[in-house]
Amino acid sequence: MINKKINSTFSVLRKKNKSAFIAFLTSCDPNFSTSLKLLKALPKAGVDIIEIGMPFSDPMADGPVIQRSYLRALKSGCTLIKTLELVKKFRETNKQTPIVLMGYYNPVLQLGLKKFFKHAKESGVDGILIVDLPPEASEDLLIEASKSNIDLIRLATPTTNKLRIANIIKASSGFLYYVSITGITGSKINKLLDIKKSYMYLKKYINIPFVVGFGINSTKKASDISKYADGIVVGSDLIKEIEKGVKNNSNIFNNVIKLVKKYSKAINKKKI
Repeated sequence: MINKKINSTFSVLRKKNKSAFIAFLTSCDPNFSTSLKLLKALPKAGVDIIEIGMPFSDPMADGPVIQRSYLRALKSGCTLIKTLELVKKFRETNKQTPIVLMGYYNPVLQLGLKKFFKHAKESGVDGILIVDLPPEASEDLLIEASKSNIDLIRLATPTTNKLRIANIIKASSGFLYYVSITGITGSKINKLLDIKKSYMYLKKYINIPFVVGFGINSTKKASDISKYADGIVVGSDLIKEIEKGVKNNSNIFNNVIKLVKKYSKAINKKKI
């Protein structure tokens, strides 16, 4: 089942010939109240879809910046239930902006699939991306997500072949998240031409939006990729501002939102 909120967001932007700006922030980083304040401000700063990281103690796919953000969040008392409470609080003042949860399977499994999706639906979650669970092992997850009308978003990489992409698409909705690097989050991005070639190749086989993330750490990269991608995810660069604020006791909110606005300006240009 396709989540209407995510689908309609891409549909509206497609008519305007624009890419979606998807901002990633870790839940409760550096604490619940600051996290909520930032989330509430993102849409007005130009964010189209919000991706929230579910803190986990062993985030193997993430680079040092996001790993440290998870540690800060966990130290502040963040749990999966707290993350869902954060979404619920956000929904008190914003019913429109799509929310996608991104993280690892272990915390979801520990809570219980049925319980997780029950709370996720009640809180107002629109999509979920589990980075360490392949399609072949996620039938139960797909069933519960479909029951809850929550999109199950999948990852594709520079090495994903035709057969593999077919299996991924069968169990996907919302959008395809293309990993633009061959390493962890925050690593050096592949050459723009290589990403464009992958986009042209994958678009032959997918019928959902093509979103690029991992390694987008400058407004220029975001602008260049947004000329053909349906969406751009920016995470590590925003979280660096939170980390700086914690270390220097500077204004986290102002610095993050200022950077968000710069990315929004870079991304929200007409596509080729």
